[in-house]
Amino acid sequence: MPDTKANLLVVDDEPSNRMSLASLLREIGYRARTAEDGLSALIEIGAEVPDILLSDLHMPGMSGFELLAVVRREFPALRTIAMSGAFCGDEVPSGVAADAFYQKGSDLGRLLRMIETLPHRERMAIDFATVLPADQHLSAPIQSGPGGASAAPGAMQLNSC
Repeated sequence: MPDTKANLLVVDDEPSNRMSLASLLREIGYRARTAEDGLSALIEIGAEVPDILLSDLHMPGMSGFELLAVVRREFPALRTIAMSGAFCGDEVPSGVAADAFYQKGSDLGRLLRMIETLPHRERMAIDFATVLPADQHLSAPIQSGPGGASAAPGAMQLNSC
């Protein structure tokens, strides 16, 4: 195991989930920053690109679906883990642009193993100003999904766990 653990960004609109997970990750040696939604996450990524992004899928404003799609397109070397309690199982749900999936409320040890074993990808130099210039907005409209949750266009509907 390397001496330095990964730099993580935890994105979740639920403050208790976000802070609890970030605190746990810090306690075991990770550098963990937080963001409350997709847009805040992009601002954090602009300040410093993390090694791994852990994102909830259902958030107001820019959802995790949208965030992960932007990250995949603009930061292809950034490793990503999607998190949700609305999907079941170990596989990344269809339509989610993530490297791995963690079902909230399941075995936390599994999430930690996932973080440790996600393969590294070569980083590409990207000018963050090209991702979200100050005078432009996201081109994809935010659509309301079941229960008012935001979802990217074409995103898969929720499964009952």
